[in-house]
Amino acid sequence: MTFEEFEAEWEAALDAEDRYRALIALGAALPPMDPALKASATRVPGCSANVWVYPLVEGGTLRFQADSDAAITKGIVAVVVALANGRTPEEVLATDFEGVIDRLGLRAQLSSNRTQGLPNMIARVREAARRLAA
Repeated sequence: MTFEEFEAEWEAALDAEDRYRALIALGAALPPMDPALKASATRVPGCSANVWVYPLVEGGTLRFQADSDAAITKGIVAVVVALANGRTPEEVLATDFEGVIDRLGLRAQLSSNRTQGLPNMIARVREAARRLAA
């Protein structure tokens, strides 16, 4: 599922339950993450659930493997990586992740406990882009 497809489902949702289903579906659509990559170095700190993000470079663009052991948190990290996947490091650094999250009203739909690690997920993606842009 692309970010655009997710966004269309999110916007068409009639209630919070439908939005949760869309978020969970986006997370479920993430490709499986290699278990060997679920290490302390790839774990995102500050999240209420375990979250892992690993960057890959393919032909000058970034791809991220990501996973979480909680369905809704997996959906949240899937939103972040969907915004970054297939982009150059410079494009990722120019992406207004927070603006998109705010436009979707994602924080308002979820408990603060579920979104507390969101800034760290975004920081992990930006950190990878900065390293590769240098």
